[in-house]
This record gives sequence, structure tokens and C-alpha cells, in this order.
Amino acid sequence: MPKTKNWQWYLEENSEFETHMHALSNTYFSGRTQFQDVGVVESPVFGKMLILDGDTQSSQADEYIYHDTLVHPAMIMTDRPKKVLMLGAGEGATLREVLRHNTVEKVIMVDIDKEVVDLCRKYLPEWSDGAFENSKAEIHYMDAFKFVNESKEKYDLIISDLTEPLEDSPSYKLFTIEFFRTIKEHLTDGGSYVLQASTTDFHNLDLHTVMFNTLSKVFKVTRSFSSRVPAYDTMWGFIFCSDKNDPLLITKEEVDKRIAERIKGELKYYDGITHLHMFNTPKYLRKAIGKQTRILQEKDLLK
Repeated sequence: MPKTKNWQWYLEENSEFETHMHALSNTYFSGRTQFQDVGVVESPVFGKMLILDGDTQSSQADEYIYHDTLVHPAMIMTDRPKKVLMLGAGEGATLREVLRHNTVEKVIMVDIDKEVVDLCRKYLPEWSDGAFENSKAEIHYMDAFKFVNESKEKYDLIISDLTEPLEDSPSYKLFTIEFFRTIKEHLTDGGSYVLQASTTDFHNLDLHTVMFNTLSKVFKVTRSFSSRVPAYDTMWGFIFCSDKNDPLLITKEEVDKRIAERIKGELKYYDGITHLHMFNTPKYLRKAIGKQTRILQEKDLLK
């Protein structure tokens, strides 16, 4: 047997019946802000990691997978987006990726927890890579629900990188049908909305299917897509929404063409082939979404 160090371990509960364990080589910060528990730690496998309320948010080794998936398909599917609104995304990596697109003139980021943003800027500067100082970026530290409801502006793309809508989470009220309708009112004609939408593994996809069916009441085009994020130890789901743009109808050649036209430098994860992989969802997920749709229709909850 190989020799092992006496590691300190971080245990993350993936579901009621399984746990993912990370050995830790360093702890940079552990504490609580006004809104949530925060950990900034280091893993010998994944490098530095941000943990909020016991859930891994991103890791140094593979954050590009998550952020490429969240940002670039929606940016590519939206016709030359100039104004982008981001909800959450305290690490700054979502902001970093949006700013890579040469069509962007203004990005507004809204995050309720300034302490988390400050911790990320201090301990995880690689995530933002100078994005917070970009002249196109405008940062607001406030409740995203309040910001959206009070905003008079329209946006070409709205990106939601909020924590999952658990009942004790500050983001809970941002996942209701009423809020999604408000989001739609703040989109330009031909605009899009994209959000992180929990796990899509076969045994842990109820939250994703609920979110999908809620959004399908609001938008004409609602598409589930996923990428495997190794630090999460699961397939992670996202949902793309629009009334005009459909990511199932674009070719891999057109995706690559738009990337070449709009983005300077090479993306680590996303391209035309990866786009097809993301949006061609597995049969079990399509069946789960369809099953819940029928249940809601029978209960007269899905109009």
C-alpha cells in the first residue's frame, strides 16, 4: 500500500446517500459572512477551491468547464450581445468570460455578498483575471431580486449564476415563475436568459426538471444542457431560454465561426463539437423532464 499523509478532509454531501471527499492541503479562509458560510481551501487534486454553505462553487483546476458552459453557448446564441446582466457570479470568472466577447459594451454584475467578492479578489485572483477593473464592468452589491425589479433597462443577455434555490438560501425567491417573467420583461427583442440549474445525474435531477418546467411556462424555447464538472463529481445542468434563439438549430461550423469572429484567444472547453455534446441531452434526462411535464399538466399546473 502506498504511504499517505494525514490529510484534513472536506466532505461534501452530493445527496442523502453519497458524499464526495476532498483532501485539503491548505485553508486560506474559513468563516461566515452576513449571508453564508464561506471556505477558501486548497486541494492537491483541484487546487484552490471556493466553498459556499458546504457546496463547492468552483476549483482552480476545472472552473473553466463550468464557466465556459454557462457563458459561451448563451453569448454565441444571442445576436451580437452588447449589454449583459449577471446575477451572482462573485468569483469574477463569469465576468471574465463575458468580457472576452468583442460585441460587449457593458456588463452589470449584481451580487448580494460583497464579502465573498472581496475574498475571491484576495485569494482567487486567477478567477477574475482583472475583470473587476475592466471599464466595461459595473458592479452592484445588492439583492438581485431588488435590482431586477427596480431596473428600467433591457439586456441582450441575462446570466444567473446564483446558488441553488434552497429554502434557507438568499437566492430562493429568484427561481419563481413570477421572477422569471420579470426577467423576460428585461430582455431585448431576441434576447436570452441562461442559468445554472443544479445536477442532471440520473438519481439527482428533480430540482433541474422543476426549474426546466417552470421556465417553459415563460419562454418559447427552453433547452437543458450539461457538462461534467470533476470537482463537483457530477454532471451539472444549465438551462437556456429565449423566444427566438434555439441552440439545437445551430451547426458546429456556425458555432466555431462565431467564436472566431467574437473571441480573441482560444477557449479551453467550448467549441462547436462541445456545443452539440452539451445540448444533445441523454434519454433519461429527456424522459424525466417529460414525465414531470405530464404530471404538472394532469394537476393543471402547467399552462
